[in-house]
Amino acid sequence: MFATYLVATLLASVVNGAAAVANLIGHDYPKSQADKLGVPHSWMRPLGTLLGAGALGLLAGFAVPVLGVLAAAGLVLYFIGALWAHLRVRDYVLGPWFVFFCLPTAALAANLAYHGHR
Repeated sequence: MFATYLVATLLASVVNGAAAVANLIGHDYPKSQADKLGVPHSWMRPLGTLLGAGALGLLAGFAVPVLGVLAAAGLVLYFIGALWAHLRVRDYVLGPWFVFFCLPTAALAANLAYHGHR
């Protein structure tokens, strides 16, 4: 069970950390997504900061499990908000969203399963 928890958490942390960096440095992909979804570019840094905090919180969860649970839950809520943004503008290309949503969901489930049995 620990291996599942480790892999799910590390993968979710790396992917969300990379997304955070892309937002924070002003990479073209997050900007194009923001334009498509009607999100102001001024939101890119705050959204990147939230992603980065989630990624770091997942890692902190190895030392303090409740932080990992809170970070994963926060990322799940973040991506539910992202789903709403996509649906609001009738953007139904949700493949990338699905990956980003499933990773913290898996990390949350693995964290709860691993620490719930100890």
